[in-house]
Amino acid sequence: MASKNIIADLNKREKLTDTNYDIWHKKMKFLLNEQELYEHLTTTMTKPPKGSTAQHRRDLEVFEAWSKKDHCTRFTLLSCMHDDLIGAYEHCPTAKEIWDQLLFDFGGTSVTRLRSLVLKFEMYKKKPKNSMTEHLRIMSAMIRVLKNAENALSDEQ
Repeated sequence: MASKNIIADLNKREKLTDTNYDIWHKKMKFLLNEQELYEHLTTTMTKPPKGSTAQHRRDLEVFEAWSKKDHCTRFTLLSCMHDDLIGAYEHCPTAKEIWDQLLFDFGGTSVTRLRSLVLKFEMYKKKPKNSMTEHLRIMSAMIRVLKNAENALSDEQ
């Protein structure tokens, strides 16, 4: 029941878009770790071959339990994406494949993305409606994103 409340709460908040992968990625790792589903982002399991031995039945039970948890992990990942992204990932058969594809699509720091981040940082100005605390939070977030992208800012910046 608690996991359903967590997912419902996440669905009310920010979902994955093409611009917030870094923070979404971290939040999903925390969530899936809390739900004891994190292993499904790093491992896969194949269905055992048909058989009638006691060992085969045990292997099949383990696979079915893993498959059920993997389905929950896939559901969590997909339900925490913006609607226009779901179609690009729903075809992935396992949570690990979704996770790996997301990393490929959003995780790399291309030269263009890095330049865009630097430009955003350099052009940022405090908005009159923002408090100084809010302004510093936004600046800190931009610096953190640049640091995660392995871009060192100069003293001038």
